[in-house]
Amino acid sequence: MVNGIKMAYGKITEEWRRSSPDFKVYVPAATEGRDATNQHFNVVSTPTGTFLAFWTQGSWENAPDQRIVVSRSTDRGGTWSEPVEVDGPQPSDPVGTGLASWEFPIVASHALPHGDTCIYCVYNKNVGINDAREGDTGVLRCRYSDDDGLTWSEKTHDYPIEPCAISHPDPSVPPVWIVYQVPFVTPEGHVLAGFTHWASNAVDPGKGMFDRHSEIRFLRFENILTEPDPERMRVTTWPKGPHGLRAPHPQRPGISVAQEPTVQAFSDGRLICVMRTLTGRIYFALSEDDGRSWDEPRPLCYEPGGEEMLNPIAPCPLYRLSDDRYLLVFYKNDGTANGGRGPTDVKRNRTPAWFTVGEEIPGHPTQPIRFRRPKILVSNDRVPAGPRGQTGIATYCSFFEYGGKRYFWYPDRKHFLLGKLITDEMLAGL
Repeated sequence: MVNGIKMAYGKITEEWRRSSPDFKVYVPAATEGRDATNQHFNVVSTPTGTFLAFWTQGSWENAPDQRIVVSRSTDRGGTWSEPVEVDGPQPSDPVGTGLASWEFPIVASHALPHGDTCIYCVYNKNVGINDAREGDTGVLRCRYSDDDGLTWSEKTHDYPIEPCAISHPDPSVPPVWIVYQVPFVTPEGHVLAGFTHWASNAVDPGKGMFDRHSEIRFLRFENILTEPDPERMRVTTWPKGPHGLRAPHPQRPGISVAQEPTVQAFSDGRLICVMRTLTGRIYFALSEDDGRSWDEPRPLCYEPGGEEMLNPIAPCPLYRLSDDRYLLVFYKNDGTANGGRGPTDVKRNRTPAWFTVGEEIPGHPTQPIRFRRPKILVSNDRVPAGPRGQTGIATYCSFFEYGGKRYFWYPDRKHFLLGKLITDEMLAGL
């Protein structure tokens, strides 16, 4: 839809070009349909040079048919296979149950016998219980591939997420949670996946996902890079204690809204976790013990003590480049961009996407990173598309470097899945 008018088929097929991508991974044939919403787009490379794109697909976000799919490219993103479903609702599942959502891949290079690679697709699986929202209430489940993503195990494996003060008191009720980025390998060699943990309805009833009490916690996969048997996998939850990382809710004293973390390391081994909040600002925290404990989250600034970095309640991932600089993708507004009425006005304030480069300040005690002035990364001119007329771009994106090139993968309006090379020329001005 554009201004409430349904696009002609020809315009749909060309609309994906608006943001000038270098790669087209998936473009639905129509505005509506079972594949109309494509989001949470995590792309990884394997040791063979295959690119694997994982995403959450459905008729709309949190639709009863929401599922996880994967596509392969063997020519470095030039062409992609038809997506294959990894998991999702089955015909025998009651409507609104069985959803598979918010996947995150883990590539365990040479972990299998004879040095082969195992690829895990880990995700949130609805098992018939809804506490807050169907697609976010579920167990921690995984399937794996031992043939470079061609096929996936029939058997699934579930791992525990330890409860905390905001969990449902009944341990049979799964948590409300998502991981939104490819996990990070810590300096100690653990795979660390930061996750949003929303409060159960038993703790903070009747609130939406922006307004509900939420904290940041971490899943640590202790031996996934070396253990070939999924039955022997160990997953722990951090930090220990009743609460995770919290940020203040501007209108509800005592309530936290801290969501969608990414984690990177500094040269001294400290970790930084950046997160979205409801304050119109990016927050961050530091860890000195490989993610076991964290200091108090506070606003991220362009430099220590400088101007705070604005962002609506939208993803703001931080990636580490091979030259040890840092790439931050965010929206550079407090929610009022394009006439937005505040951080939650997602149809206005999530475009364009901006990026900036950060450089480490070695040894700085409170914010060991300084950012340059940002530039626009991708824009769609706020033209709506998809079944819900979305305008956001690059929400739930991913990034990696391969063969000397920087690959940025992004959803456009949670409808088109695209990619862009981040060139030296793009970074030069930063």
